[in-house]
Amino acid sequence: MDLDGLRPTTDRTKETLFNWLTAHVADSRCLDAFAGTGGLGFEALSRHAASVTFVEQDRQAALLLDKNIQTLGAQNQARLIKGNVQAYLAKSDESFDLVFLDPPFHKSLLDEVIPLLSVNQRLNNGALIYVEAEVGANLPIPANWQLLKHKQTKQVSYQLFEYLETA
Repeated sequence: MDLDGLRPTTDRTKETLFNWLTAHVADSRCLDAFAGTGGLGFEALSRHAASVTFVEQDRQAALLLDKNIQTLGAQNQARLIKGNVQAYLAKSDESFDLVFLDPPFHKSLLDEVIPLLSVNQRLNNGALIYVEAEVGANLPIPANWQLLKHKQTKQVSYQLFEYLETA
């Protein structure tokens, strides 16, 4: 699928990420916040995540995601929210164990979404948050997100954080 701004996570990056997550995916409730093709969320489902909520604003990408959910027979584990991630996080009452944040680059979307996850209590204690951004992006990482892993290529920085509830 060729959509403006769609930049799927490379296979190599995905392999590294899921090596990091090996012990954490099974039975987790996941959020694929900028789902695009759904690659990260579908990979989590294939590794026995309890559920994945895909959020995608682009109409074409959402149609393809919906079709793939039906094709895979994943209607019981996968839910598609067609719309803006910020609006979804502001009104939803769901909380997650694993969150994938991989937005289109150079649009400052993480500046809006990262604070919403904490402020609106969308993270379960010990939740893991994967953040993929352009190199040099200044991210508003909350004090209670502990950096666990980090890698970088020439263009992409990817990090894994753990959310720790403050007392």
